[in-house]
Amino acid sequence: MVDRVYREDLPQSRKKLEDLRQQLVELGPSGARWAKLRVDPLLKHVDTLESLLRSEEFSGEFSRLTKGVELFHSDLVYLRQNVKGLRKLLLSERKRLKK
Repeated sequence: MVDRVYREDLPQSRKKLEDLRQQLVELGPSGARWAKLRVDPLLKHVDTLESLLRSEEFSGEFSRLTKGVELFHSDLVYLRQNVKGLRKLLLSERKRLKK
């Protein structure tokens, strides 16, 4: 089950991060800095995880994953928490710019 959730969550996380990146960049220099500081490294992390899933060496192991489940789960939690935090940051920046 972890592999199914993992395979579905990574593309969703990528889409959310790309959307947040675009919205932050549209805010101007401060948003662009946040995109570069937080979103770009997170997108690289997603790239790494996706390439790992596609690798032949790992795909067989992943399909019968029984050990280290909490390690893979922690990647998803990490990405979800960062997306949540970036959304809050985006709202905060929008409010600041309206003043």
